[in-house]
Amino acid sequence: MFDVVAEYPYPESRRPDAAPQPHELLRPVLGLLGVWRGRGEGEYPTLGADFSYAQEVTFSHDGRPFLRYEARAWLIDGDGAPVRPAARESGWWRLQPDGRVEALITQPTGIAEIAVGRAADGVVDLATDGVALTPTAKQVDATRRRYTLTDEDTLAFVHDLAAVGQPLQHHLSATLRRER
Repeated sequence: MFDVVAEYPYPESRRPDAAPQPHELLRPVLGLLGVWRGRGEGEYPTLGADFSYAQEVTFSHDGRPFLRYEARAWLIDGDGAPVRPAARESGWWRLQPDGRVEALITQPTGIAEIAVGRAADGVVDLATDGVALTPTAKQVDATRRRYTLTDEDTLAFVHDLAAVGQPLQHHLSATLRRER
């Protein structure tokens, strides 16, 4: 057994938290790496009113062929000031040699989605392959998420949703800018 502080087993350049080289399979999504922030609009028939929101999305990696995904959102008022926290989710995107993406996305509201899709030419398009719900989670049947790099510093996000008895339809869209 070693003392973690006195005998840290990694030289500074190989620390587990140092930025490693991206895995070759991440090539189709390298443009997504980083932190993205922006605003969007949302709607859904069961919500009663359209809404504005702010969103932060982070994509990172640890050198393996997985993309770490985390998203947070806040409802905002007409002046852009936060009203309250809204959605939060995290997960992993597993990249395959042919550009396929398998994603696992979880939400603290008791929803776990498995989505599959493709990544190519600055676009990632994911559709639900399965949904697991905790006993008290709202019913979600399907989603579709599209992430489009419109340039190196702008990411468009569109989210379609089929939930609580409604068919798959537009739910969210946002324009996010890369944090520098």
